[in-house]
Amino acid sequence: MAAVSGALRAFRHPRLWVGVWGVLMVAVVVVCLGPPPEIPELPRNSDKAEHFLTYFGLAFWAVQLFATRRALLWAGFGLVLLGVGIEFAQGAFTVDRSADPFDALANTLGVVAGLSFARTPAREWLSRFDRRVFGGRTADS
Repeated sequence: MAAVSGALRAFRHPRLWVGVWGVLMVAVVVVCLGPPPEIPELPRNSDKAEHFLTYFGLAFWAVQLFATRRALLWAGFGLVLLGVGIEFAQGAFTVDRSADPFDALANTLGVVAGLSFARTPAREWLSRFDRRVFGGRTADS
Protein backbone atom coordinates (compact mmCIF):
# COMPACT_ATOMS: atom_id res chain seq x y z
CA MET A 1 0.00 0.00 0.00
CA ALA A 2 2.97 2.32 0.58
CA ALA A 3 3.77 2.57 -3.13
CA VAL A 4 0.15 3.32 -3.95
CA SER A 5 -0.42 5.73 -1.06
CA GLY A 6 1.87 8.35 -2.61
CA ALA A 7 -0.40 8.50 -5.62
CA LEU A 8 -3.65 8.59 -3.64
CA ARG A 9 -5.61 11.63 -2.65
CA ALA A 10 -5.48 12.46 1.06
CA PHE A 11 -8.08 10.30 2.79
CA ARG A 12 -8.63 9.54 6.45
CA HIS A 13 -9.01 5.83 5.62
CA PRO A 14 -7.40 5.25 2.21
CA ARG A 15 -7.51 1.46 2.56
CA LEU A 16 -11.28 1.61 2.84
CA TRP A 17 -11.68 3.46 -0.47
CA VAL A 18 -9.10 1.36 -2.32
CA GLY A 19 -10.78 -1.73 -0.87
CA VAL A 20 -14.17 -0.62 -2.18
CA TRP A 21 -12.64 -0.23 -5.65
CA GLY A 22 -11.10 -3.70 -5.38
CA VAL A 23 -14.41 -5.26 -4.30
CA LEU A 24 -16.14 -3.57 -7.26
CA MET A 25 -13.59 -5.05 -9.66
CA VAL A 26 -13.95 -8.52 -8.14
CA ALA A 27 -17.73 -8.22 -8.46
CA VAL A 28 -17.36 -7.34 -12.15
CA VAL A 29 -15.19 -10.41 -12.74
CA VAL A 30 -17.59 -12.70 -10.87
CA VAL A 31 -20.66 -11.39 -12.69
CA CYS A 32 -18.97 -11.52 -16.09
CA LEU A 33 -17.63 -15.05 -15.70
CA GLY A 34 -20.69 -16.50 -13.98
CA PRO A 35 -23.80 -17.75 -15.73
CA PRO A 36 -25.69 -14.97 -17.46
CA PRO A 37 -28.84 -13.86 -15.65
CA GLU A 38 -32.16 -14.97 -17.05
CA ILE A 39 -33.79 -11.78 -18.21
CA PRO A 40 -36.47 -11.13 -20.78
CA GLU A 41 -35.46 -10.42 -24.33
CA LEU A 42 -33.58 -7.13 -24.56
CA PRO A 43 -32.85 -5.09 -27.64
CA ARG A 44 -29.89 -6.33 -29.64
CA ASN A 45 -26.51 -5.06 -28.33
CA SER A 46 -28.12 -3.35 -25.33
CA ASP A 47 -25.48 -5.03 -23.18
CA LYS A 48 -22.94 -2.59 -24.61
CA ALA A 49 -24.49 0.14 -22.45
CA GLU A 50 -24.03 -2.09 -19.39
CA HIS A 51 -20.37 -2.62 -20.30
CA PHE A 52 -19.84 1.09 -20.86
CA LEU A 53 -21.51 2.10 -17.58
CA THR A 54 -19.68 -0.55 -15.54
CA TYR A 55 -16.24 0.51 -16.73
CA PHE A 56 -17.21 4.17 -16.56
CA GLY A 57 -17.98 3.60 -12.87
CA LEU A 58 -14.70 1.79 -12.21
CA ALA A 59 -12.72 4.53 -13.96
CA PHE A 60 -14.65 7.30 -12.22
CA TRP A 61 -13.82 5.64 -8.88
CA ALA A 62 -10.15 5.63 -9.91
CA VAL A 63 -10.43 9.38 -10.57
CA GLN A 64 -11.74 9.75 -7.03
CA LEU A 65 -8.83 7.73 -5.61
CA PHE A 66 -5.72 8.81 -7.46
CA ALA A 67 -4.18 12.27 -7.37
CA THR A 68 -1.46 11.89 -10.00
CA ARG A 69 -1.85 11.70 -13.74
CA ARG A 70 0.57 8.79 -13.88
CA ALA A 71 -1.46 6.75 -11.38
CA LEU A 72 -4.66 7.48 -13.31
CA LEU A 73 -3.07 6.38 -16.58
CA TRP A 74 -1.93 3.12 -14.96
CA ALA A 75 -5.38 2.58 -13.46
CA GLY A 76 -7.00 3.21 -16.83
CA PHE A 77 -4.58 0.86 -18.56
CA GLY A 78 -5.30 -1.79 -15.94
CA LEU A 79 -9.05 -1.40 -16.36
CA VAL A 80 -8.77 -1.75 -20.14
CA LEU A 81 -6.68 -4.91 -19.63
CA LEU A 82 -9.29 -6.19 -17.17
CA GLY A 83 -12.06 -5.67 -19.72
CA VAL A 84 -10.12 -7.34 -22.53
CA GLY A 85 -9.00 -10.16 -20.23
CA ILE A 86 -12.56 -10.87 -19.15
CA GLU A 87 -13.65 -11.09 -22.77
CA PHE A 88 -10.89 -13.61 -23.51
CA ALA A 89 -11.80 -15.57 -20.38
CA GLN A 90 -15.46 -15.65 -21.38
CA GLY A 91 -14.53 -17.19 -24.69
CA ALA A 92 -11.96 -19.63 -23.30
CA PHE A 93 -13.31 -20.71 -19.93
CA THR A 94 -17.10 -20.46 -19.99
CA VAL A 95 -19.70 -22.49 -21.86
CA ASP A 96 -22.56 -20.01 -21.59
CA ARG A 97 -20.67 -16.82 -22.47
CA SER A 98 -18.78 -15.74 -25.55
CA ALA A 99 -16.00 -13.28 -26.23
CA ASP A 100 -17.17 -10.14 -27.99
CA PRO A 101 -14.67 -7.53 -29.19
CA PHE A 102 -17.44 -4.93 -29.15
CA ASP A 103 -17.90 -5.55 -25.41
CA ALA A 104 -14.19 -4.85 -24.96
CA LEU A 105 -14.61 -1.67 -27.02
CA ALA A 106 -17.56 -0.56 -24.86
CA ASN A 107 -15.45 -1.27 -21.75
CA THR A 108 -12.59 0.82 -23.12
CA LEU A 109 -14.87 3.71 -24.06
CA GLY A 110 -16.32 3.58 -20.53
CA VAL A 111 -12.81 3.82 -19.07
CA VAL A 112 -11.97 6.81 -21.26
CA ALA A 113 -15.24 8.55 -20.34
CA GLY A 114 -14.72 7.88 -16.63
CA LEU A 115 -11.14 9.16 -16.70
CA SER A 116 -12.29 12.33 -18.46
CA PHE A 117 -13.67 13.52 -15.11
CA ALA A 118 -10.12 13.90 -13.80
CA ARG A 119 -10.09 17.54 -14.89
CA THR A 120 -13.47 18.47 -13.44
CA PRO A 121 -14.61 19.43 -9.94
CA ALA A 122 -16.31 16.00 -9.74
CA ARG A 123 -12.87 14.50 -9.07
CA GLU A 124 -13.15 15.73 -5.47
CA TRP A 125 -16.50 14.13 -4.54
CA LEU A 126 -15.03 11.22 -2.58
CA SER A 127 -12.47 13.45 -0.86
CA ARG A 128 -15.23 15.79 0.32
CA PHE A 129 -17.34 12.85 1.46
CA ASP A 130 -14.37 11.36 3.32
CA ARG A 131 -13.73 14.67 5.12
CA ARG A 132 -17.40 15.01 6.08
CA VAL A 133 -17.70 11.47 7.40
CA PHE A 134 -14.28 10.98 8.99
CA GLY A 135 -13.23 14.55 9.74
CA GLY A 136 -10.58 16.79 8.26
CA ARG A 137 -7.56 14.74 9.30
CA THR A 138 -5.93 12.27 6.94
CA ALA A 139 -4.22 8.99 7.77
CA ASP A 140 -0.87 10.82 7.52
CA SER A 141 -1.73 13.49 10.10
